[in-house]
Parts: sequence; C-alpha cells; structure tokens
Amino acid sequence: MVYWELTKVPAIDMVEEKNDLVVRIDLPGFTKENISLRIVEDILTINAKRGEQEQPIGTQYYKQRPLNISRKITLPFSTSDGEKVVGTAKYEDGVVTLRIPIPKVSYIPIT
Repeated sequence: MVYWELTKVPAIDMVEEKNDLVVRIDLPGFTKENISLRIVEDILTINAKRGEQEQPIGTQYYKQRPLNISRKITLPFSTSDGEKVVGTAKYEDGVVTLRIPIPKVSYIPIT
C-alpha cells in the first residue's frame, strides 16, 4: 500500500501579501527547467518532471518520490476578463515561490 497518494503532493501554501498572491510550492529534487507553471482564468496548473531514477538492485519496499507531478489549484481571484496575468517565479532550495499580482487591488499603506 502506498500512503503518499492519500496526501496532497506537492505541498502548497498560498497567502496574500499586500497586492500579491504568494504561492509556495515544495518541489525538491526537480530542476527548474523541468517545472512548468501556467495560469488560465482562475486555475494555476503545476507540472513537474523528474529525470529517470535508477532501478533498485534489491527488493523495493517503499517508494514515495513521484517522477511526475501534475496539479491544478483554484486561485482566489479570476482573470477571465481577458487580462493577462504576469507573475514572477523563483526556485530556491526545492521551493518555487510564485508572486501573482492580484487584479484590481491596491494596498494603501498607513503612515
């Protein structure tokens, strides 16, 4: 029985910071060249592919590291009005940090 299928892979955190939605995605073991992020309307699609793993010499009892990940996440806002979403993504220490400007939101600092 494989227990990792019962959890959500990869782990994802989503928080609002001022005018941006910040999404942190745990993807250790993947290279940034093999990670694809795409936003269409209110859906963030995450695809990642790991290189082929070596076959074990002996009996394999447990395997938890997927070779491919494909996940769709609903964002808390929609871009369906034809507005192109321009975000930035950074991959560091196995974590992708994606910053997406929230449409039609303005953070007003209090001085």
